[in-house]
Amino acid sequence: MAYGQPDRPPYFEEGIRDDVIRAWQQQGMPAGKTPSELFGIDKREEIMLEVEPLPWPKEWPTSMAGLGILRDRLDPLDDERLPAGWPDVIAEWRTRDYPVLIRVHRGFFQTLGVGDWRRFEDVIYLVKDDPIFVQELLNMQGIFVARLLERLLAEVTIDGAIFSEAIAGNSGPLISPAMYEKFALASYEPILEVLRRQGVETIIARTYANTRLLLPSFVKWGFNCLWACETAGAMGYADIRREYGPDLRLIAGIDTDALRGDKETIRREVEEKVPPLLAGGGYIPLADGRIRAAIPYENYVYYRQLLEQIL
Repeated sequence: MAYGQPDRPPYFEEGIRDDVIRAWQQQGMPAGKTPSELFGIDKREEIMLEVEPLPWPKEWPTSMAGLGILRDRLDPLDDERLPAGWPDVIAEWRTRDYPVLIRVHRGFFQTLGVGDWRRFEDVIYLVKDDPIFVQELLNMQGIFVARLLERLLAEVTIDGAIFSEAIAGNSGPLISPAMYEKFALASYEPILEVLRRQGVETIIARTYANTRLLLPSFVKWGFNCLWACETAGAMGYADIRREYGPDLRLIAGIDTDALRGDKETIRREVEEKVPPLLAGGGYIPLADGRIRAAIPYENYVYYRQLLEQIL
């Protein structure tokens, strides 16, 4: 990510849940072996800060009058918001030989409490009818996360910060780039300021589906890494690299859907996409989504063998 001269790029895992392991064991995966053991995967740790209101509100506010209750549920001094076993975590991280990433934000819609269509409808109307309320709620969250992050970074260093942004469908973002900057990115500024001050160099936008229209806004506000997930082919990394060059590092980019196909499909996907991006640096190859049970074990083994040969 620093455009240095590593011996090789990292060899990370996408995320394989227990249901996938059980399915693969029926297809020949050795029992008692983890993917890390089978494929020699490099360790990385990805920590989720507890940034949700505690307790979770039964009804989310829809006006300024309800923000006081929500504010009381966002306490940055609450130790429950730090990783479990925090003193032991500190000791391990100070001597680690692997990267640690922190998920610092849940993104525009989830911060506004969207978990179903009813709340989504509320939020879409609020953006138009009461933008001051929306801005105040997001700003409150941004300040809270910045204070919590300051606590953590006073004791340990991290290698990257992840802002999760589930804000799009396959046809594009669900709000305009101008609205996204006005509401979301402006509210992230306190968090970004803490990250800059503490020397966290890799600021990652982990997006879902087609967020192509938002990329200029991300770069404008200081994000320097894109991790695009579940893109259905809508976020071509070759085109993005040509447009943004080394200013935008890249993680993932291999179409997960290709791993469901035959070996020739997998070979083309990996061999045509990965080497050119690696040659420019600032790229970590991964599939663009979590590995699911619909991907046969044999296919995943073949994909990993190809990737290892290239790396």
